[in-house]
Amino acid sequence: MNKVLVIIPTYNEIENVKKIIPVVLEQNENVDVLIVDDNSPDKTGDYVESLSKENSRIKLIRREKKLGLGTAYIAGFKYAVQNNYSYVFEMDADFSHDPKEINNFLDAIKDADVVLGSRYINGVRVLNWPMRRLLLSYFASVYTRIITGLPVKDATGGFKCFRIDVLKAIDLDRIKSNGYSFQIEMSFKAYKKGFRIKEIPIVFLDRVKGKSKMSKKIVIEAIFMVWKLRLRSILRRL
Repeated sequence: MNKVLVIIPTYNEIENVKKIIPVVLEQNENVDVLIVDDNSPDKTGDYVESLSKENSRIKLIRREKKLGLGTAYIAGFKYAVQNNYSYVFEMDADFSHDPKEINNFLDAIKDADVVLGSRYINGVRVLNWPMRRLLLSYFASVYTRIITGLPVKDATGGFKCFRIDVLKAIDLDRIKSNGYSFQIEMSFKAYKKGFRIKEIPIVFLDRVKGKSKMSKKIVIEAIFMVWKLRLRSILRRL
């Protein structure tokens, strides 16, 4: 049996996790959910902890403070490796990533090592974003592809599925980026290690509840990260 772990980082997402956890679990009986909560003031962690006592498929990592998206996923990846999962998902808490796509990802990864949910194949598949943010996201992916050679249309997308072998092959302790740049770095390192990356089309719906964690700092980090990755690749220091 192939165990599947869906990692969902949270900070003040209690209204969203109440809805998304049951929807994720009903998609596939082999799926567990891991919430990585950064000490949310709205008591997201307390709520998930109470659920986890009643349902062994619900897992929780509680962190002392807000440490960022990238480090949350790294904590989740390490948990997956330690607990012998076969496939590991990244997923947002706010339904921007549709849990009903989970089985499509699992079908796609049968002949791939990393599956990316792409907003930019088969047209632009983003709903309810302001034009400025859509253009920023789209051209960030174009910029990444030009600088690094990463052969994907949606380099900054955060709906992903990894074979566990990919996570074992990457030195997770050397991943320091967050946000957009975290997504770029993980895909680039997988690509450079020879793993097969496949994109499948998804529809991305902007969050209805909660507040976006996007910031100028995250965008600036991504701009410089692609050059760091290219240089490290040239120097064979990935």
